Amino acid sequence: MRFSRRLNMALAMAFLALPSLLAAPVAAQDFPSRIIRVVVAFPPGGPTDFVARLLADKLKTSLGQNVIIENKPGANGAIGADYVAKGEADGHLLFLTTVGAVAITPHLSKPNYDSLRDFAPVTLVVRPTTILVVKPDTPVNSAKDLAALARDKPAAIPFASTGSGSTTHLALELYQSAADVKFLHVPYRGAAPALTDLLGGQVQALFADTPVLLPHIRGGKLKPIGAASASRNPLLPDVATLAEQGFADTMADNWYGLLAPAKTPPAVVAKLHDAVVAAINAPDVREKLVQSGAVPSPTSSAEFGKILSDEHARWGRVVREKNIKAD
Repeated sequence: MRFSRRLNMALAMAFLALPSLLAAPVAAQDFPSRIIRVVVAFPPGGPTDFVARLLADKLKTSLGQNVIIENKPGANGAIGADYVAKGEADGHLLFLTTVGAVAITPHLSKPNYDSLRDFAPVTLVVRPTTILVVKPDTPVNSAKDLAALARDKPAAIPFASTGSGSTTHLALELYQSAADVKFLHVPYRGAAPALTDLLGGQVQALFADTPVLLPHIRGGKLKPIGAASASRNPLLPDVATLAEQGFADTMADNWYGLLAPAKTPPAVVAKLHDAVVAAINAPDVREKLVQSGAVPSPTSSAEFGKILSDEHARWGRVVREKNIKAD
């Protein structure tokens, strides 16, 4: 009798659990059922927006639904991140983020989201090399030369960044520390005004993503003298990394990756992953990414999760050690 009662209870529990067991494959089979929205935490026209729109065009065909970009700039990416973290978790809302919003901003303020808890990693997308540039008439040809110049003029050479706490600011901090020099940090609100003043001669140096700098480098208006990366950018093979120039622990590459809200069904995340990786690897998309200066870098979802966790820890340590504050 007691065995029969237990058996009946087990069968009842299995019956109650059946809908949830069936839900994941059904969700993946039915996905997508409407427009997919990809949030970009920057204004239209920037490199992140460019990459998002490239992928959207390809995904529209492979997934059979319109894919639209929603630009939600502000607060170093926190506005866009918070919106997605609290959004519908069914695969129809995604976040194409840079390293800043999920690995740096959380250490500078107290956002209403947890980067490691509130998102499901889909895949890393690209790595745009962070390049150090100066005006062509600046009497230096390498990061080593610039450091020597700063040694002669401590805290006097104006060095722009795209904002306090930005990847470009952290690249500067790492470079200063490795070279044992001090520049005059001049933070701007974004790459556009920083570039404008660099081109105009108001500041003398800047770290920024390759896609932002490449047109000016090709036009002879800026001189690249170092890469804050693990390897040289394929489009700038003669530009040595800072490590190659003797400055260790100066890797400050930005990266763009795709996230979904944390409770998105794993089967849907897997379907998105396969579609996005196929889009990144499509010859026409890959060529456009490479020519923009962004290195295509798709990963598995698990690999991207590990990258996110490692970067979150690393940049938190840098922010604390350098006592970096947000604007």
